[in-house]
Amino acid sequence: MDGMATAGLFGAVSASTLAAGMMMLDGEGIAYEGFIGALYPFMDIAALVTAIVLARVSAERRGAAAPAIGLQAGGAATLAIGGGGHGPMAQIDSPLETTSVREILTDTFRSPAISALLLGIAIGLFAKPDMVFESFYQPLFRGLLSILMLVMGIEAWARLSELKKVAHAYVLYGLMAPLVHGLIGFGLGLIAHHLTGFSAGGVVLLSVMAASSSDISGPPTLRGALPEANPSAYIGASTGLGTPVAILSIPFFIALADLVIGL
Repeated sequence: MDGMATAGLFGAVSASTLAAGMMMLDGEGIAYEGFIGALYPFMDIAALVTAIVLARVSAERRGAAAPAIGLQAGGAATLAIGGGGHGPMAQIDSPLETTSVREILTDTFRSPAISALLLGIAIGLFAKPDMVFESFYQPLFRGLLSILMLVMGIEAWARLSELKKVAHAYVLYGLMAPLVHGLIGFGLGLIAHHLTGFSAGGVVLLSVMAASSSDISGPPTLRGALPEANPSAYIGASTGLGTPVAILSIPFFIALADLVIGL
């Protein structure tokens, strides 16, 4: 559960890191495609849903395997005392009922955070959000984001002290994953650049999105969907370590794009 929750956050996207990347490119006068921000909810939902589904399927299989192991042990004991082939051992062949992937997907998409992301996509497709953008997001986004990041920073700092008690592998992953994922995103963006004319700024932002880990929608989604997972592991690794590394790597991806493509 801890591993799936951590993978879900690192597979998802950080809005704050994306905003930092856009602001840095704007400050440098580097152009990028306007649709880059629209990739955020699709990448976020795909990562979170995948992690939740894999974790729940794994839990269902473990839950189904536990009674079978008990039945095997009981059947072996029965045979050992001369009980024959009747009794618990005879029940092993009966199919065990497990929750289907379709039901798990339905429950996942009904979760509040995923539903909110899907609702946001629907509003953007079928409504005219210009007034909402100009009156709410444009003047308030940076301020609200700063407050949110302050709260997340406080929580991440509290989780860092607990992270070392969980497993050192999470510390290593939190430090290395942003760079590895960012380079994968850069490679895919470079392919898109050569095939479709995707801009160098777009390649940088795709790298930044791939390097980032969710710090807004991800943690509450996983808390609700995977209550068994330890927040010290996935929040400590992602928000405590992954987000700072991803933000600090933005100049690296800009320099790499300048070297490979030319800005």
